[in-house]
Amino acid sequence: MCGIVGYAGSGSAKKMILSGLKSLEYRGYDSAGIALVRRGKLLVRKESGKLEALEAKVGSESFDASIGIGHTRWATHGAPTRENAHPHLSQDGRIAVVHNGIIENYMELKQDLIENHGVLFLSETDSEVIAQLIGLYYEGDLVAAIRRAVKELRGAYAIAAVCTEEPERIVAFRRDAPMIAALCEEGGLIASDIPALLKYTRDIYLIENGEIVVVTRDAVQIFDEEMTRMHRTRTHIAWDIAAAEKRGYEHFMMKEICEQPGVIRETLLQRLDDKGELALDDLAFTKAEIGAIEHVYIVACGTANHAGRVGKQLLERYAGIPVEVELSSEFRYRNPIVNGRTLVLCISQSGETSDTLEALREAKKRGARVLSIVNVEGSSVARESDFVFYTSAGPEIAVASTKAYTTQLVSLYLIALHFGRIRGTVTRAESGRLIQELKRAPEMIEAVIGKEAEIKAFAKKHYKKEKIYYVGRGSDVASAEEASLKLKEISYINSFAIAAGELKHGTIALITRDVLFFALATQSYLYDKMLSNIEEMKARQAQIIAVAKEGDMRIAEAADEVFFIPDCADEIAPIVEIVFFQLFAYHVAKLRGRDIDQPRNLAKSVTVE
Repeated sequence: MCGIVGYAGSGSAKKMILSGLKSLEYRGYDSAGIALVRRGKLLVRKESGKLEALEAKVGSESFDASIGIGHTRWATHGAPTRENAHPHLSQDGRIAVVHNGIIENYMELKQDLIENHGVLFLSETDSEVIAQLIGLYYEGDLVAAIRRAVKELRGAYAIAAVCTEEPERIVAFRRDAPMIAALCEEGGLIASDIPALLKYTRDIYLIENGEIVVVTRDAVQIFDEEMTRMHRTRTHIAWDIAAAEKRGYEHFMMKEICEQPGVIRETLLQRLDDKGELALDDLAFTKAEIGAIEHVYIVACGTANHAGRVGKQLLERYAGIPVEVELSSEFRYRNPIVNGRTLVLCISQSGETSDTLEALREAKKRGARVLSIVNVEGSSVARESDFVFYTSAGPEIAVASTKAYTTQLVSLYLIALHFGRIRGTVTRAESGRLIQELKRAPEMIEAVIGKEAEIKAFAKKHYKKEKIYYVGRGSDVASAEEASLKLKEISYINSFAIAAGELKHGTIALITRDVLFFALATQSYLYDKMLSNIEEMKARQAQIIAVAKEGDMRIAEAADEVFFIPDCADEIAPIVEIVFFQLFAYHVAKLRGRDIDQPRNLAKSVTVE
């Protein structure tokens, strides 16, 4: 969630580092800092707030060098102050360290450093422990000092360090937190995320768990923990820098909402042959392996978990396999019943979600096969899975996920049909029908986006509401949960979602005339039940906005207002209706003056517990 950038070359380290950190602003941060090595000294500047504050501090030409490290911090230990910002220094001032992640045993390490080594700490962070520990062990070799220090650290982290005694190299280490490196014309680079390097190269080295990286002007050297040299081929990133820019949109979120028809088409194009039939060559399961699956766990967090709830219904209906959907943070700790006949399906936009990655590892320890749906090629989840399905969404910058979610849904439809065809639980005709509906989804989403003025009017009418509820049945429950999440994370309105059948079991007590309910009514087989729920809410004077398919006249009589999505198969409705809710949340947040792309307290990629 924080950003790391390091540069060793012949050019301006300040320029390169600030450029990379700006490319990582979408991850969210509350302070920033930079450390350069020049003429045997460390030049360090740190500021709370946005990068502009740091840039103003380092504007002088005298503050520059050809090697350095930079960092944007999202506070986990200690307030977002200048003192707590990275880089942190060793007590003797020779070593500077930047760090992503959490050190779980930092308190005991800190106490030992204070009591037994007389170390004076200047911050409240766990990160400073790393700098002080490396400084304690430094005896002329930064690599050796880091190797010794990391043996004492528990947690998930990535670190990069520079030293005044070794002014031509950056040394980094990764343990369960993302890190990449690259070599380009300007020199050697290291970063926590791909967009930081896209301006300079699209050929990167993926750093594996437990590896040490030494970056210099002319080389990137990778070693395992025993200092065996690792010969790593570079991975080419298909994204270009333009894909990670706003291209005239006011916010990344709006740009990414509008990109959904295109990325869904691309996801489908890569998985359908010339005849429009499934061609999932990247899922190299044998018929016997798919036939042997007795149980599926879908494991994910947040938005990806909501996609998984739709996926559960699809896999059970079309593949005939029992499915449970688990929050990654719960699955990894609850001793799940997993064995060689279990498939664990992990979903993660970034492929670096800490809880999902640990759940994946736990599943593999217990003998399960792991299939992952991810958006980032070469990410940790992708590399550690047995099978990978890439969503083709391209870089998603806004914290609130939009296009990643809809491409995850499309991926789940295709996987369910693929499994069903192989297991003989879905006919060619039924599979063909649903694929044709999926192919229509982009134009239906375009129709919803075309109604933005109508959606904006809904937002203008209701943006001052402080309580908004979402109710639905069947797959509409998952859509309600995702719609509620979108609203609360960018507008800060207190909202929640509930299965409509549960209203009478407590929630109905909360209904008053000032409460707004969104009633999702797109599932034909549950339509009459949903109408009954709307009547229940109306009888208690709730305000109702229904979301239904075009041509539905009965809903207009029941609800106060209606938003119509294009008429479509029930199964496709979750992909289409969610775009209405994305746009509604966007315009409500805009009217309330929120920071839409970087909402408070949130980060794009959650790489710590």
